[in-house]
Amino acid sequence: MPVSASHPSCADSRTATDPTTRVVRDGLRVAVLGSTGSIGTNTLDVIAASEGRFEPWLLAARRSVASLLEQAQRFRPAWVAVVDPAVAGSIGAAALPAGTRLAVGEDALADLVADPAVDRVVSAIVGAAGLRSTWAALEAGKTVALANKETLVMAGPLVTRLAARSGGAILPVDSEHSAIHQALAAGAAGEVARIVLTASGGPFRTRTSESLAAVTPEEALRHPTWSMGPKITVDSATMMNKALELVEARWLFGVPAEKLAVLVHPQSIVHSLVEFVDGSVVAQMSPPDMRLPIQYALSYPRRLPGPARRLDFSQAFALEFEPPDEDRFPALRLGHAAAARGGTAGAVLNAANEEAVGRFLAGSLRFTDIAAACGRALDAHPFQADPTLDDVLRLDAWAREEVRSWN
Repeated sequence: MPVSASHPSCADSRTATDPTTRVVRDGLRVAVLGSTGSIGTNTLDVIAASEGRFEPWLLAARRSVASLLEQAQRFRPAWVAVVDPAVAGSIGAAALPAGTRLAVGEDALADLVADPAVDRVVSAIVGAAGLRSTWAALEAGKTVALANKETLVMAGPLVTRLAARSGGAILPVDSEHSAIHQALAAGAAGEVARIVLTASGGPFRTRTSESLAAVTPEEALRHPTWSMGPKITVDSATMMNKALELVEARWLFGVPAEKLAVLVHPQSIVHSLVEFVDGSVVAQMSPPDMRLPIQYALSYPRRLPGPARRLDFSQAFALEFEPPDEDRFPALRLGHAAAARGGTAGAVLNAANEEAVGRFLAGSLRFTDIAAACGRALDAHPFQADPTLDDVLRLDAWAREEVRSWN
């Protein structure tokens, strides 16, 4: 069932040359792509607390030059990379610490992640922009700690086949997929009956359908549990994040869409569940703290002490679960449909959503129009069942233009 060496049972096939075997003996050299974002800064927290087990070799960002330079001064990596050449010109020769070099552009970043010096790549550049660097890392046989769900949503079959062919590995950083990865260790692939991804429900879990059309960007950006970037926070509010995670899980764990489900869990303590054929349900629990799944992906197959918060069992607390309302949150239907259809459906759904969220945040699209625009693009696109990477990128561009022109 699982692919790309992403399942714990694949640990038995690792050799002494695999970088995961060097975690304790010397520092694992880490490339952090998207180091200035939420996942990136949490990754650097994990690295700082690791007592030298992890070393930041490369820090990369698209445009946040000031934050990137601050990180460079603190962590002194071998390289910093700025993806957008238009903003890289503001970096003077004296801005970087001694021993740190600057790379500019997507081509340079792709070369760096493939460098033999890199042991593990944290892919956290948001959106479709993270696909190319993730592809380059896997092509070079790297182990990728994947926080960029769009990579698998857009090109799941292509990416997983690439990892299998090159000897690369994909380890999930999303809290839900990390939880599934851990829970799957409780049984064999053929014993899995169902994988259930939990969802907080976002800030509008109890809002009426009629009131959702009037939601403002400011309201959508107030997540009740997690602290994330604007695009991901809006995705949580529409539950499109869960729709995309269904597609991601389809390819990451090699399960058919009918074995995937979503359950609303407002406390965000149970991060996902795996139900086995005998009726047993295995869940992973922890406070909502991204540092735990990040460290799990960096240290796998080991578990190490880290900075993530712990559950306090000396205090009473309750856990709630409820089925999602797909009438109020139609994005979930789109996710199920894209996961079942495969091919180019995931790429079109992802691209249409990125563009629609951008329009919503800019004030030119209503909150409820985000899923509507995505559904229209999904229905209208020239579907291909077995696309090439060029096909995926072409339809990504097509979907964006479709949503830009939608009134």
